[in-house]
Amino acid sequence: DHLSRILPSKVERAHPTMMNADMDAVEAENQVELEEKTRLINQVLELQHTLEDLSARVDAVKEENLKLKSENQVLGQYIENLMSASSVFQTTDTKSKRK
Repeated sequence: DHLSRILPSKVERAHPTMMNADMDAVEAENQVELEEKTRLINQVLELQHTLEDLSARVDAVKEENLKLKSENQVLGQYIENLMSASSVFQTTDTKSKRK
């Protein structure tokens, strides 16, 4: 323990500029790594929000689609009822059945 406290200071006194340059390089590398991690985290968060938005849109479109299908069924039934009640379509049906 005593040697580990003494040795770094002797090495530092022997090559102070080299130690500072190495430490600066390590700090710069750590800073670049931190910036890259931060950028990636922000990108992941942005993608998560985009995915949530898209999922919500898909759910809304599915719901709208079901509603429209139901409305189409009602309209189809309504048109069918109108056609069967109309004399114009009944005579056409009757003529086509006779032929």
